[in-house]
Amino acid sequence: MTFDIVIRNGTIVTASDVFTADIGITGETIDTIGHGLTGHHVVDATGLLVMPGGIDGHCHIEQEEADGTVHEDDFASASASALLGGTTTVVCFASHVPGRNIVTQFEDYLRRGQNSRIDFAVHQIVTRTDADTIEKGIPEIARRGVAGLKVFMTYDDFHLTDGQFLRVLDAAKASGLVVSVHCENYDAIRHMIEAHLAAGRTDAHAHATSRPPCLEREATYRAMTLAELVDHDIQIFHVSCPEVAEEIARARHRGVKVSAETCPHYLSLTEADLKRNGFEGAKYICSPPLRTQADQDGMWSYLRDGVIGIVSSDHCGYSLEGTSGKARHGRDADFSLIPNGMPGLGTRMAVLFDAGVNSQKIGLTDFVRLTATAPAQRYGLYPRKGTIAPGSDADLVLWDRTQQVRITNDLFQSRIDYTPFEGRLVTGWPAMVLARGRIAVENGQVLRKPTMGRFLKARSGPQD
Repeated sequence: MTFDIVIRNGTIVTASDVFTADIGITGETIDTIGHGLTGHHVVDATGLLVMPGGIDGHCHIEQEEADGTVHEDDFASASASALLGGTTTVVCFASHVPGRNIVTQFEDYLRRGQNSRIDFAVHQIVTRTDADTIEKGIPEIARRGVAGLKVFMTYDDFHLTDGQFLRVLDAAKASGLVVSVHCENYDAIRHMIEAHLAAGRTDAHAHATSRPPCLEREATYRAMTLAELVDHDIQIFHVSCPEVAEEIARARHRGVKVSAETCPHYLSLTEADLKRNGFEGAKYICSPPLRTQADQDGMWSYLRDGVIGIVSSDHCGYSLEGTSGKARHGRDADFSLIPNGMPGLGTRMAVLFDAGVNSQKIGLTDFVRLTATAPAQRYGLYPRKGTIAPGSDADLVLWDRTQQVRITNDLFQSRIDYTPFEGRLVTGWPAMVLARGRIAVENGQVLRKPTMGRFLKARSGPQD
């Protein structure tokens, strides 16, 4: 049999195995894995790792905010950045701003997504718990294939009370949807911000000291307790430090249905970056904030043992400049007025590979599990996505583990005007990327056009 494309002699890496073989692709899917395969187009992958295309399960792309602004990276630019970094699927967020019901906003977001170069699934943010949202909206978007719900325990425009969170958990359980949670204590953070400002602490580093680990730990414990009460499945987003991971491990030990993710910036940057001169520290403001070097060092064991099962970018790019950027209130604005978030779609896989695999903190199979297989399972996309197997979509990244690249923002096609990893030297970079059986990136050039991505209707609940 002659296949459309054969990836020959690559070292195939899945979440469980490392072996050398050929991959035969017919149309958009993997047809056969074997030896001596023939194809109309043959790609020699000798010396390269062949892994499932990355799945970034936490991306804010072209997302509308309550103040009327829209995240700067649109689907065309963000999906280009993703491809250049080896990611072939994203799971992003539909808003729930005042004045429009949740179904309308879900539909509007799907229309925005039609301009994506890569396949995408959608989380739905929930910011209010009126009857229309709980009784009609959530069941309807579940029917339409939403990947899950997201709630916040902080931020003025987003946070839910415990009672509201319980109503969302009940509705999610009835519809078979995972609830992902941003865990920080809203009232305590407001108290800390007021105290910092009263003391004249306005610098970027005050963002970290006003949101200490104990406030993330407390909110995580509370979220898991409420999920335990309802007996429903939740995911803790962007775990920043070991003491939060330890709470999650304890909850899992007593049977709570909880999973967790972290992000490359918590594994490679520290709160010292917030102390950079002038307005530079603003680039590193995100929530939860960056933690200490000791916290960073302590996170890796939780990735190896699966307590933290996913590494996502939490791509939430605000440029430094511009009317919606971090300097929107001026370069002398206090830390509480600076938008939270950093770009990371293009850098996620390379930074994790360099910081984790090259330093032997995680193995190759761990890398694939964290960046592709586990998010596919978590969001109901597996085995179509997240693995290399007959019948799976031919989303593949051919990875040169020896290539050294110094990260600069101009490597990507992002609309964001900076990367927090500017100047960082990494070893390991995509040599080629395929998306649904077609070469999407070659020689550093994006070949896949906007509108070629598809909405992925997720199956309810995690898939094994």
